[in-house]
Amino acid sequence: MSEVKHRKHRSNFSKTAPPGGTRSTSTTGKRTVVPPGSSKNEEDTSETWTSSSLLHLGICLIAMVYSGYKHAELMYTIHENNMWFSNIKEVEREISFRTESGLYYSYYKQMVQAPSISQGLHSLVYDNVTEHPDTINVLERMNVYQEVVLSVLYRILPIKTWMQPIFFYINSVFALHAMLVWALFLTAYFLSGSWLAGILTACFYTFNKLDTTRVEYIIPLRESFSLPFLWVQIAATTYYFRHNCSPQKERLSVFIIFTSTLCFSLCWQFNQFVLLLQAFALFGTWILDMVPPRKIQMLLVAQMTSLLVTCLLQFINKMILGSLVMSFIPAALLLIYLKGEEMRYCSIPSRIIKVIGYSLTVLVFMILLQRVVKLLLGIDADDHIYKFIMSKFNVGHARDFDALLYLCIDAFGFLQFDTFERLTNGVVFPLYVVTHLGMLIILFVAVLQNWSNHVHDTNVKDHSSAKKFHLLSSRPELAYHAVLAVFFGALGMSTLRMKYLWTPYMCILGSIGISDYKVWRTILSPFKTQGVIIQIVRHFMTLLTLTILLAIALPPLLKELEELKEFWDPDTVELMEWIKSNVPKGAAFTGSMQLLAGVKLCTGRPITNHPHYEDKHLRFKTKELYQIYGRRTPKDVHAILTKYKSSYIILEDSICLAPSKGCRTPDIVDIDNGIL
Repeated sequence: MSEVKHRKHRSNFSKTAPPGGTRSTSTTGKRTVVPPGSSKNEEDTSETWTSSSLLHLGICLIAMVYSGYKHAELMYTIHENNMWFSNIKEVEREISFRTESGLYYSYYKQMVQAPSISQGLHSLVYDNVTEHPDTINVLERMNVYQEVVLSVLYRILPIKTWMQPIFFYINSVFALHAMLVWALFLTAYFLSGSWLAGILTACFYTFNKLDTTRVEYIIPLRESFSLPFLWVQIAATTYYFRHNCSPQKERLSVFIIFTSTLCFSLCWQFNQFVLLLQAFALFGTWILDMVPPRKIQMLLVAQMTSLLVTCLLQFINKMILGSLVMSFIPAALLLIYLKGEEMRYCSIPSRIIKVIGYSLTVLVFMILLQRVVKLLLGIDADDHIYKFIMSKFNVGHARDFDALLYLCIDAFGFLQFDTFERLTNGVVFPLYVVTHLGMLIILFVAVLQNWSNHVHDTNVKDHSSAKKFHLLSSRPELAYHAVLAVFFGALGMSTLRMKYLWTPYMCILGSIGISDYKVWRTILSPFKTQGVIIQIVRHFMTLLTLTILLAIALPPLLKELEELKEFWDPDTVELMEWIKSNVPKGAAFTGSMQLLAGVKLCTGRPITNHPHYEDKHLRFKTKELYQIYGRRTPKDVHAILTKYKSSYIILEDSICLAPSKGCRTPDIVDIDNGIL
């Protein structure tokens, strides 16, 4: 196990508080129709730019850029303080990329060190080191296009003389997370109209970093690359759903949505599950008639196109074609097309029955279509996922090897209660709960109002005047976020690793709940206050919340930054250096998946298995190779190692001598073998 050694110098991190401000509004000679319950300031769709609106935009952009920069700087500082990354040896830097992180980084290193870009790509397409003695196409099997892009950039940019490849890699990831904070900032701004809400969102995200991100500890994880693009997509979707969005801005939004969805899909093997939840949310907002059908159709098509392009770039990755989302989207599009855009008159009970019927129809069609596709293409590589889900909820497969491996990893367990305690101490969780519950109540009322109206002008489709107003008629994007946050919350609570999808939503919704104009107008309505007073109150409360957050969270953060440590794992360093010095380059290693990823990265020697556990053949191979930990005869183990042409095995005390609690690797092997 690695350790850390404390250093005696203080780090330099300045304590800064974001500037305050007020929301300014543009004034024009044009009149706009303002629905009941909305302010004229917020509904003005004029394109005229005044000096006040330009100043407002300038302050917003400066605050956004600064917030993202300070977050990235903080993540870099914490990583440096914990590892002393700039001063340790290269092999120690590489060892610090644990488990699958080391495997992914090895492909970046492989591309950078290749004689040419074309030769590097050839070595990835015909790789015989990762799963010795088999040859695999890494670009098809794994989501490593980000490593390819970064390696190409490093080779062509004039930075080799002053920046080592590993620093270019980690700095690029931290820069992506500055972009993530920008996306969160913009989403909060689009929803509330206040740049102070964007600052509060960024601060919530940064000061609750233990539960919102882990990029400072595990840099090369696929989430570190993919989540920034996901939040860019969500920010663009927020703008696209606004009822006063012009056709030009709609087209730009759709382009950004498609591009960011494609980048997100390319960067993470779990893309299909996140996009499935998004597709559910889109379908839900359509079936409740909160967003125009053509916008829902456009986004579903953008999602499906992004996945198809990802499939092509991954050399026809069949797991994408056989995913639930690729069956759900055609089913949803077909149902939307058949139903049409008109809302026909019927009673509310009849409409509830229709909603249930439509939902069941699309789900049944999705399951049937997926089974047909998987049967035709012979896809069974994702069976382990369903086994894991069933085992997690105590429905069969309790002694399955693959299911036990997943169940024994903390990251795939249920969300722990102390997460809510930390987020409550970080101010964000109580605000989120109140805001999200309020949004769901408003959504419920808006749906009943809309269904009661039951009027559509068939000659004026997809326009704000096409139906009578309801609570969310001028803010349909809130309906989408209210539904999507429910799905992300359910996923986050069921799987600890996925909480990083939910907690950023807490930051966004928590901030808009305290800074939204209409919230405070409703609260202050008994006092018959004017618009200026409402603006002052909401900005004051936002600044007060920000002050409380800084008072609570900033001192512990500054204290944390004073603790300087150093990466320390001499045993693993000695092992890697011994392999490089004493083992032939063609000799293959067998051992735990986690350690073998480091062997490949640090020594370049062939390995027989690895932590990217998404291929059926590899899972079967790993199960056989892990017999070295089970109660098998030496003859059996030798036969398995010979079968896979393994030259060396690495046995770790942390595995073999671990206390037996049901999740020890030898216990998992023996349970699967029927010995325990």
